[in-house]
Amino acid sequence: MKRLALAFAVLLALGASAQAAGFITPAEKRWAPYSGVLPACDDPGVLSTISGTFAEKESEYWNSSLQIGGYDRIREIGFRANGLAYIPRRYCVARATLSDMRTRLVVYQVQEHMGFASFGDGVEWCVVGLDRNLAYAPSCSALRPYLTRFLGDKALSARY
Repeated sequence: MKRLALAFAVLLALGASAQAAGFITPAEKRWAPYSGVLPACDDPGVLSTISGTFAEKESEYWNSSLQIGGYDRIREIGFRANGLAYIPRRYCVARATLSDMRTRLVVYQVQEHMGFASFGDGVEWCVVGLDRNLAYAPSCSALRPYLTRFLGDKALSARY
């Protein structure tokens, strides 16, 4: 009986250590070939992707002529903020000036190997107040790092 209890305790300890090791193993040391190298928040390719897809979505889906004219106050709010075990992501916010001369907060994230068919880096974005289909509701918080999702728009827009 003691041997059975000892064997059970050893199995439990090995299982717990394997579980703990899984959470601290960085994603790039797993089966997926991640490098952890992502473009910066102010990278022209990232910002042009956001501007192009925003204009396309507004004209084709919402029948609107809104376009993003420029960005300022670009800031990183997190890099791999959800942990090392997840796909590398850079979380960013920026203030965008739209063609109607209003400024709005843009929340976006750059994700490694999340482009079309896993080729290239993917960019997910949301313009606060123009998420008409509520894909990232409320206030685009679904694109923010997990720990800061529920701070609300006031915490980020206070500096914008």
